[in-house]
Amino acid sequence: MCTSALCLVCVSLLFGTSQSCYQCFVDVQDSLRLCWGHVLKEHNVRNVDACFRMLDRIFNNHARVIEAGRVGKGYDKQLKELLDAEIQPMVQEFDEKLNNDTVYEERLQTAADNFIAAASKLPRGETYVWMLRSMCTCLMHPSGFQSADEAFNCITCQYDSCEFPLDCPVKEIKAMENSRSRMWCQVPFDLPEDIEVIWRFAEEVKTQQVDQFKEVTAGVDRLYSIPSTSSQHQGTYQCEIYSGQRSIVRLYYYLTVTPQVVAGHTELQEIFDLSLLPGGRLLPAPGGPPDSLLLLPSPLLLAACLTALLLLLFLSLGALYWSSNPEQTCHAEQADGDGDSVS
Repeated sequence: MCTSALCLVCVSLLFGTSQSCYQCFVDVQDSLRLCWGHVLKEHNVRNVDACFRMLDRIFNNHARVIEAGRVGKGYDKQLKELLDAEIQPMVQEFDEKLNNDTVYEERLQTAADNFIAAASKLPRGETYVWMLRSMCTCLMHPSGFQSADEAFNCITCQYDSCEFPLDCPVKEIKAMENSRSRMWCQVPFDLPEDIEVIWRFAEEVKTQQVDQFKEVTAGVDRLYSIPSTSSQHQGTYQCEIYSGQRSIVRLYYYLTVTPQVVAGHTELQEIFDLSLLPGGRLLPAPGGPPDSLLLLPSPLLLAACLTALLLLLFLSLGALYWSSNPEQTCHAEQADGDGDSVS
């Protein structure tokens, strides 16, 4: 009864947090035999729980151990052999024998380091490691996920994939009318040599419904090019890659075509807007630093200009006044002449 309770406690300690390669390959009974004689040196007390917590710290929550165990498909057996080579001798040596916690710490840490060094040399699940995580958020397809990128996961004790699906979200691209458009059917993992590429087109709609597409080309070319884009080319393009009659991936591109008339009108409007601004300068961006459209002159220059304008105004008014009364001036001069003659 006591033994069963002890096993239950130890199992809960081992699996209560996260798993790693240790739980994947080392039996619980072997862990019990390993930790049977674990003694806390400070208190001189045998403590199996502390030993399991040490295993958890050195193996289960050790990022380097987990990463070292991320090997390619079929190499999980080698992982078990490498870990057994480090742990089983300790199980045989420590079974029903007392050892201080410092001895456990040193030996287990050495075992973890040796496992990391050896496991890191095994073939990796390379595609899984370098594939962009953003590529793993594509929509699921009923037929499943890719298996070429599988790698062993010590946290789940099984082979996981990046889950790159058959169908990914539609990527939007834009093109000007009468310009060249290109679309590439590219994926972030290696493809077989015997691939077949089929391009399909759904006119004017943005969709992933397979029944709306019509086949346009078939072959090995992963580039689809439109020499002169027109309005009839607007719609969704599907690129599907096959290998041995098996579909590997489907990519989607939604092409938007801008007519030249609209584009030309937009360019003319921009030129007109710029012509209304002093010096052709752009308006300041909203929220940006204040930037006056007109550079204000200095106060001294303003005063000089104002004085000159007033002086010019007075001179103009005087000239206008004298030019509007020529007869009065002539009568005054004639009166002066008559006076002189009388005298």
